[in-house]
Amino acid sequence: MSAERTLHHFPLDPASRQVRLALGEKRLPFAEEPAKYWERPSELIAMNASGLTPVLTIGTGRDRLVLCESRAILDHLEEAHPEPPLLGREPAERAEARRLLQWFDRKFDYEVGGFLLHEKMEKRLLGLGSPDLAALRQGRDALRQHLVYVEGLLATRDWLAGKRLSLADFAAAAHLSVIDYFGDVPWRDFPATKTWYMKLKSRPAFRPLLTDRWPGLAPAPHYDDLDF
Repeated sequence: MSAERTLHHFPLDPASRQVRLALGEKRLPFAEEPAKYWERPSELIAMNASGLTPVLTIGTGRDRLVLCESRAILDHLEEAHPEPPLLGREPAERAEARRLLQWFDRKFDYEVGGFLLHEKMEKRLLGLGSPDLAALRQGRDALRQHLVYVEGLLATRDWLAGKRLSLADFAAAAHLSVIDYFGDVPWRDFPATKTWYMKLKSRPAFRPLLTDRWPGLAPAPHYDDLDF
């Protein structure tokens, strides 16, 4: 099978960002096809019935492999390209990385992203009017609670799941980076989390995310600053 890869993604989608980070960390080249998933483009729906990003295609023609949804793509990358391992080398660390992946993709996304990103990003993309201030407040309150939890993890660990960088860090960074794009992360109040995020921002795999821009959605001034 050809190694040609194309990632169909929305740049400000946390799920898409997780896959981009994993591909970058494993040094796997890929082409990018930005997709306006909210417009339900026929090409995207033909590949993924849910109509959601990300979708990674590998190869061309009849042998093309189509991988849909972030967890399926991340699992495939770990199995097909095990070095460097992004789930840890020890069973306990791998289990913890998987737990935190679930934490950010379900709990964090529902309690934080579901409010902040819906109000600040999705409403603009869908033309649904101004952000609801009560919803923004609820999302920011939940964000602080999650950052307290992350701060506690980093008080005793080098990375979120343990001694090594893992997909747990990429999941957390993917979600937080989109919220940071809009300037809503109170980094000053969480110094350990800020240091952790600065380390991630400095990795080559993370650099392309810092150049992301979407028409009509300008980033916060510090968004691409490595020493913010």
